[in-house]
Amino acid sequence: MPDAFTVLWTHDTCRALRKHGRVGERPLVAFSGAHQSLPAWTGAQPGDEVYALHVNRYVVHVVSRMRIVDLDRGECCGPVPGHWEDSACPGHEDWAMLGAYGCGAEPIHVDATPVRFDLPVPGDLLPRLTWRNARGKTRTLKYVTEDGRLERSPSLQGFYRLTTESASELDGLVSRALV
Repeated sequence: MPDAFTVLWTHDTCRALRKHGRVGERPLVAFSGAHQSLPAWTGAQPGDEVYALHVNRYVVHVVSRMRIVDLDRGECCGPVPGHWEDSACPGHEDWAMLGAYGCGAEPIHVDATPVRFDLPVPGDLLPRLTWRNARGKTRTLKYVTEDGRLERSPSLQGFYRLTTESASELDGLVSRALV
């Protein structure tokens, strides 16, 4: 059974998606990196799903659900960068805001839902979302208020594996929104 993960997209990333007219479009590629600002998609495999999340005014939104298609650099990605300031994937400049200029950026080809900013995670679901690490230890979000708002986002920053139950709940949320 495939795993599911979350990744937090920053205000800068989401602002760039809006600025470049990517709302409503399906990303073809995302980027894994070597730094907290562009976390490594460690443990992810083709077939796994990644939920791109964004926090705006204390509300967590699902921006896109991405199913990993391929972890290898393809011909579509263009030449390997020769300098640290070069884009990791000149063949995917339309989606560069997803991390093409990040530290150690590597392309991850995805089949994704359209980018959107109007799908909030319900306040009653937010405190139930649970992640598990490689040793099987689970954790929930910190800083969730009683009314289901997220006061601070550090516990979302990174690339984290969801429990099966939480992945199922996010899948249901996204699937209902696509109808």
